[in-house]
Amino acid sequence: MIVARLREGAREEAGALLAAGPPFDLEKLGFNRHAAYLTAGEVVFLFEAPEVERIVKDIVDDVAISAAFGPWQKLIDGLPRLAHERFYWSRGPSELGFGLGG
Repeated sequence: MIVARLREGAREEAGALLAAGPPFDLEKLGFNRHAAYLTAGEVVFLFEAPEVERIVKDIVDDVAISAAFGPWQKLIDGLPRLAHERFYWSRGPSELGFGLGG
């Protein structure tokens, strides 16, 4: 997860950027899941994939892709922070109503 504090009054514009979707092809880059959450004062990006930290680092290091994050610069207060998973729980696929039947 990447957590970033929003500048005062930036929530609406952040919501519009999120509604437009990410500036890169999630599947092509190898992500299994991506979500974005917006609070009154923060935006949180969740990325899930095998080797997710390497994929995110590659995105940040890619000049063409990282340039697409330009509109976020004026909305973010300070540097975004990385949140590392310390606990995870999930129902089994059959309990969620999808997955392979047995």
